[in-house]
Amino acid sequence: MASATPAPIEIAPGCLWWPGWLDRPGQEALAEELRQILIAAPLFTPRMPRTGKPFSVRMSNCGPLGWVSDQTGYRYQPTHPETGEPWPPFPDLLTRAWAELAGTTLAPEACLINWYAPGARMGLHQDRDEAEFSAPVLSFSLGDTALFRIGGTARKDPTRSIRLASGDALLLSGPSRLAFHGIDRILPESSTLLRQPGRINLTLRRVHMADHGEIPPFCA
Repeated sequence: MASATPAPIEIAPGCLWWPGWLDRPGQEALAEELRQILIAAPLFTPRMPRTGKPFSVRMSNCGPLGWVSDQTGYRYQPTHPETGEPWPPFPDLLTRAWAELAGTTLAPEACLINWYAPGARMGLHQDRDEAEFSAPVLSFSLGDTALFRIGGTARKDPTRSIRLASGDALLLSGPSRLAFHGIDRILPESSTLLRQPGRINLTLRRVHMADHGEIPPFCA
């Protein structure tokens, strides 16, 4: 984690970007934790609802809930779709990062782990499978740089692109919480962090509506 949190760059209303928020030792420590998480909860290939077409990214999750997609639809569930085991807990670093950057007293409930091999991409989409939209979506990049694109809340809205490098943090909040966004491509050999070419994206999300009087774990 960076020694002092710099002011973010607002690339769209409510979309905040912290380039290099996590320093190289922090990236290495988080990558090692993720290797252990992915032993317990191996990467799987999600599929599109109805058509069954496979995604180009592979994924897993950690935290109380995990996001999955198959021919029956998109959903959050407490267990891995292939092993049937509960998802591993959040790394402490991610819990602390949410407390520092998310700007909410609501606790995260899911962390989606996306693995982008060279050539993988993610089309423009909205993160709207959650019941609580007042909480932001907070993501972290590890490994090769990605060309990230964001627009507005309508698919036809103009878009802009930035390069998300290893260690960068990005927050979708307020007007950008439901913005269309995606990954156009991965820039090969742009990082030496991971043991093989590619990129990991970690996305922390709140899923359920807040309980009255809820106190998140990091404030208790």
